[in-house]
Amino acid sequence: RYFATPRRTFILADTPGHVQYTRNMVTGASTADLAVVLVDARHGVVEQTRRHAFIASLLRIPHIVVAVNKMDLVEYAEEAFDAVVRDFPALDVHDISFIPLSALKGDNVVDRSEAMPWYTGPALLEHLEGVDIEHDRDEGGLRFPVQYVIRHGATDYRGYAGRVAGGVAHPGDEVVVLPSGVRTTIASVDTFDGPLASAEAGLSVTIRLAEDVDVSRGDMICSPGDAPELTREVHADVAWMSDVSLRAGGRYAIKRSTTMARAIVDVVEDRLDVATLERHAGTAELALNDIGRVTLRTSSPVAADPYRSNRATGSFILIDEATNDTVGAGMITR
Repeated sequence: RYFATPRRTFILADTPGHVQYTRNMVTGASTADLAVVLVDARHGVVEQTRRHAFIASLLRIPHIVVAVNKMDLVEYAEEAFDAVVRDFPALDVHDISFIPLSALKGDNVVDRSEAMPWYTGPALLEHLEGVDIEHDRDEGGLRFPVQYVIRHGATDYRGYAGRVAGGVAHPGDEVVVLPSGVRTTIASVDTFDGPLASAEAGLSVTIRLAEDVDVSRGDMICSPGDAPELTREVHADVAWMSDVSLRAGGRYAIKRSTTMARAIVDVVEDRLDVATLERHAGTAELALNDIGRVTLRTSSPVAADPYRSNRATGSFILIDEATNDTVGAGMITR
């Protein structure tokens, strides 16, 4: 669903929290800047609340809003709201906010409500308009996965098109190209409308390099001081999306950003019970909607960032090459 205000435009992904829809939740959360976890004030924090919140934190959504709804059915009691705040699970999340509201009556949805004078924070829409998401995207060094090489023979133009996945690119910056390890500098950052003085995360641009080096689709242009490690062994949390279980020895195509390779499942380390949020070691397989930790070995070196430090370059999908179905979504742990 799409909606807009004079201050910001929004895309809303409505994802159910039931166990059988875990893959829907993972898909919706994978690119989200903020999660709204809806809680019924009459029932407080329940199993589904904890599951939704944990998956949001696992996928490193930087902002969570706990919307305590149906406050009109508990007589707008501050005690009911405080119980949700108290019982909500402790999560490793950058920012968590709690907002009491009544969707039916409109309390604290668009405008602040007079029915709850004990609450002094913003209304839900006010909070959504003001939350700072740009800062979340600028952290860390430059990550620029190359999507396409642009050439213009008449002018000897050679540029590398893609989307900045982390940090900021400036003309004159020293960079390293992976996997080759060649070092050079950025000559210019170009767009259709002309060159830019900088390009931050989320912006699609074309980068020209000072030297004529061999760069192709799937390579990554990075800051040399904190470039990702090149590895053929990846440890990751994987959300499994196929009716055919994931087992050790399984072979898949792995796509991380613009890079494609083949991967074999070396070990299934454990399985996360999304109902109890407990990990069970010694698991032999992951079934549909399971989340577990696995070790993968890839056919070629992967420039791997931990998902914790960069959601764009620390994530991947697994593809069944026989059917071309996406069967798993992964988050690199190390």
